[in-house]
Amino acid sequence: MPPPTAGRLSGLLRRCAAAKALSTGAQLHAQALVGGHLPQATLETDLVLLYCRCAALPCARKVFDAMPSPAMHAYNILLAASPPRLALELLSGLLGAGFRPDRYAVPAALRACAELQYQHLGAALHRFAVQLGYLANVVVSSALLDMYAKAGLLVNAVRVFDEMTERDSVVWNCMVTAYARAGMAAETLELFRRAQVEAVNMVRDLRAVPSVLSICGKEGELMKGREVHGRMVRCLAFDSDVPIGNALINMYAKCGHVDASRAVFAGMQERNVVSWSTLISCFGVHGKGKEALGVYKKMVSERVKPNCITFTSVLSSCSHSGLVTDGRMIFESMSRFHGIEPTAEHYACMVDLLGRAGAIEEAIRFIKKMPMEPCASVWGALLSACAMYNNVDVGEIAAYRLFELEQGNASNYITLCGIYDAVGQLDGVAGLRSRMKELGMVKTPGCSLVVVKGRAHAFYQGSIPRYLRRQILWILDRLLKDMGNLESKYEHAYQYYEPT
Repeated sequence: MPPPTAGRLSGLLRRCAAAKALSTGAQLHAQALVGGHLPQATLETDLVLLYCRCAALPCARKVFDAMPSPAMHAYNILLAASPPRLALELLSGLLGAGFRPDRYAVPAALRACAELQYQHLGAALHRFAVQLGYLANVVVSSALLDMYAKAGLLVNAVRVFDEMTERDSVVWNCMVTAYARAGMAAETLELFRRAQVEAVNMVRDLRAVPSVLSICGKEGELMKGREVHGRMVRCLAFDSDVPIGNALINMYAKCGHVDASRAVFAGMQERNVVSWSTLISCFGVHGKGKEALGVYKKMVSERVKPNCITFTSVLSSCSHSGLVTDGRMIFESMSRFHGIEPTAEHYACMVDLLGRAGAIEEAIRFIKKMPMEPCASVWGALLSACAMYNNVDVGEIAAYRLFELEQGNASNYITLCGIYDAVGQLDGVAGLRSRMKELGMVKTPGCSLVVVKGRAHAFYQGSIPRYLRRQILWILDRLLKDMGNLESKYEHAYQYYEPT
């Protein structure tokens, strides 16, 4: 049988690349070398494609570097498969070789800029794409939109989105996720609604759904979250998509519906460690420490390996429910049975657990045994415990460490002021307030939120004009009187119809 020609090898290599048949492709590479077909631009480009498709990037780079003069196609293949820094090095080499980035190279370079947060280089590529008329290509525009969104330049992302003549589901998902990442609940939900109507195949494209559910949970938009849940059920995606199931568990828990979170978890056909950790966290946040421990034990019994986040959730649950003994046992089991070394966050959970239980001296001893330098979260947990039990001596130690670690955080000064005030040390209160004034620190005021017609209205102390306060108080007084009259009427009716 005669040896295969270069053209035959090229066709076989492309078929191997499509099938990701690395072993067979490597044998063809050897045949090309033995047959004396290399160097040859087409064959070498096909070899780069094969190795990139099979995730053998070092082999692809070795072939590419051996090419006397790589073609633009070879640059594009390697650009698309390379990690961000290597992709930008390749872009530099491409320009140095006298090539002009085309509509395949520009998106790859923009993705690298997005990962590395190189917004200035990304903006330069934007100008380049405008000059060459690449923005009409939806792939280029979506990469540009994604770059601006990940850089936090939402205004630029919106401008790119509005100027696009063609939008696929990738573009809509990217824009919805960008709004969600920026915490803009109303815009996220409105754009998601528009996407369901305007975008082709968007109804079954679920990539933006976790972001939408996350913003619903963050803003307490239970009804909107239920709408999305209903849509997922109609698409038969709720019980088969693990990230969506995890997002639903989290959303319901943040909206105060722990039973709904439990029901979602129970209905999931597949679960991963995030599913278990999320449910544990949900129970813990709502003070259901025993239930959280039950979920953790079931997780371990089903041979699901817990990770660092799982242990943070379990320890935090124990802390909120005062389960000191259980918390100690779980902390000790991390390295002994699960091979996970506790991080500073786990130590902070233990300090919080001991501090809430009033074992402040034990918490101090625990901090001294830490293998790493205590971070702000550790000292913050200790300071909170001291505020709970009015422990001035230890509170001062924790607070002054926090003053060094978080120099601009006014809440640490306010917490120590509260401890001084609780024990009657007014000189300490005056001294700290004077120091805060010198540093230009201002306490962030608390606010109340009222949602009216889908829009959240914030009310801060002192932000309401006096004439409006009078009207509000008058209406409140009328409501109280009406409610009182109604209650009296119901009491009278109950007495009238009470059986004898």
